Amino acid sequence: MLRQVAEGVLVHESEFVQSNAVVVQGRSGVLLIDPGVTGSEIDCLANDLRELGESVVAGFSTHPDWDHLLWHTRLGAAPRYGTARCAATIAAELSDSGAKARIADHLLETEIAGQVPLELLGLITGLPAETTYIPWEGPQVRIIEHQAHAPGHAALLIEERGVLVAGDMLSDVLVPMLNLSATANPIEDHLTALRLLEGVAGDVDVVVPGHGSVGGADQVQERIDRDRAYVLALRNGQDPADPRVGPSAKPGWEWVSAVHEGQLQRLAQRDERDGAPRSSNRELPPVS
Repeated sequence: MLRQVAEGVLVHESEFVQSNAVVVQGRSGVLLIDPGVTGSEIDCLANDLRELGESVVAGFSTHPDWDHLLWHTRLGAAPRYGTARCAATIAAELSDSGAKARIADHLLETEIAGQVPLELLGLITGLPAETTYIPWEGPQVRIIEHQAHAPGHAALLIEERGVLVAGDMLSDVLVPMLNLSATANPIEDHLTALRLLEGVAGDVDVVVPGHGSVGGADQVQERIDRDRAYVLALRNGQDPADPRVGPSAKPGWEWVSAVHEGQLQRLAQRDERDGAPRSSNRELPPVS
């Protein structure tokens, strides 16, 4: 199941929307990032780690979407981290006793209904806001927090290995999905996140999106540029001409066009509600 993408960094790609679990080998065990989707896949991941003689010493969820918050008893009881905002968001959601039932109902629309272990969903510890690196005994993993896509979203830069774990950003199959529910400026938040990722792009040899194909150094800036062009097109009310949407979409991913259309509609509704044009054609100034 595991494929090495850099020294000491391995990836497993799920059959469900090409979800990527990332394993980083450390001195006394592994850091496991967004560990998987179905129970059988996570079980196989645990078997692979056992065969490698590795145990999980830390976990990390890049953001508070259900498919990035899963766990399995076979992975052990290692501390599981996320940003403070990520942890607070999922804690608030899980304070509603019906939250897991709603996720299970949502999964009825997919081919993996009944296969996802929800018992340990979202049991993560929020790291203090000033935390720069994941606390563990292994390669330094820098936390790059932003508010694109979901509250407290974090990309992770494994500095010594040149690997950027992008979370739900920089996908070759998914268009940027804006955080339209929890922020006043979802487009600006996404552009800011892209500039943060662009700021480390020169140090990246491998990019691992939350969903989609692993990319090499030559694809990092290309994916940033493509995501930016899509978001700017949304902001300016233009056709994004994006290869991930429409007839050029990867076979099996035609539904991304519906995601795109939904975003257009919700942005138009926001504009109508606020009584203001979406924006000018000018991008925000760079983050200093």
